[in-house]
Amino acid sequence: MTKEELKSVVNELNQARVTGNPVTQFSDRFSEFSRLEAYEVQEAGIQFRKDQGETVIGLKMGLTSEAKRKQMNLDAPLYGVLTDKMQVQAEATYSLKGQIHPKIEPEIAFSINKDLKTGATREDIINACDGVYAALEILDSRYEHFKYFSMEDVIADNSSSSQFVLSDKITDFDFNSIKDLKMKMLVDGEVAEEGNSSAISGDPVISVIQLCELLGERGQILPAGSIVLAGAATTAVKLKAGMKIDLQVDGFDSFGVSVTD
Repeated sequence: MTKEELKSVVNELNQARVTGNPVTQFSDRFSEFSRLEAYEVQEAGIQFRKDQGETVIGLKMGLTSEAKRKQMNLDAPLYGVLTDKMQVQAEATYSLKGQIHPKIEPEIAFSINKDLKTGATREDIINACDGVYAALEILDSRYEHFKYFSMEDVIADNSSSSQFVLSDKITDFDFNSIKDLKMKMLVDGEVAEEGNSSAISGDPVISVIQLCELLGERGQILPAGSIVLAGAATTAVKLKAGMKIDLQVDGFDSFGVSVTD
């Protein structure tokens, strides 16, 4: 891709996010669109948001579960960036206004208080973690179709990030149990998706290790102060106005979010 083409991709994705009008995927339009270029587009999009007053507060992993990869027909983990404007408070109301085709999925999240880099071990991650959350991530692709795109398309679109909701933080979490937590996502009181934290890279902590490796490939680290969404434990559920979403995870208090139009 030329610099002008990359700039065009950034501008189109920003416009789609702001207006709610989707774009066609770029992998269909450009014969050469590498993952390196896709992450450059992602970074430029985040810089645009920072210029508008948003603050980066963490990162998210995507496609860490086999179920999710099958749902999206994609083959490897990737990451996106979280800002303060993306957080929705637990038990608050989430508006669909301006969204394109939002979906929601259950996750585990970590609060990291030390810099971590490529080569970090499971013990390193645990020692750098000062709290764990149950989480709901709201996804929304800025493309016309929320499935038929390439890894590069997804990465450029900040890995389909939209919003996220966190439970209360647990600071004395038993990491021996974190890879075997039962997770139930309810819609209007009925179980819509049920899974286990083991679906997240086999162990949610491994997902953070994978994130450190992906960042290291680009000469970056996972900085102290980051919230990390480790990835989905189940497939995502499409959001509709009037829904009440609740998440139940072993060891955490139930929490949720209401959906309006």
